Amino acid sequence: MSTVIYTADDGTTTTIDGRPGDSIMETAVRNGVPGIVGECGGSLSCATCHVFVAPETRELAGDPGDLEDEMLDGTAVDRRDESRLSCQIKLQDGCEYHVTTPSDQL
Repeated sequence: MSTVIYTADDGTTTTIDGRPGDSIMETAVRNGVPGIVGECGGSLSCATCHVFVAPETRELAGDPGDLEDEMLDGTAVDRRDESRLSCQIKLQDGCEYHVTTPSDQL
């Protein structure tokens, strides 16, 4: 298993155990985590799963690909250096991920 710690814009945290191979977005939507919409279901055609990746998770998450980088320009809340689309971050077994959701996704 993997663990994802979601921190909402207001500071509230939700900790979920996720399955390796699933995305941070899939894990959030399946478990009703507020702040991640995932309108496109992970097909990289919206930006409603935007998250800010914590420093301790950046190496695990990696860098966005070209298409994801373009999609990040269309987020409801301005992107930052640590912005990623959570549908593109796949969980690795035995790892802990920390992400913060922006104030809005739509």
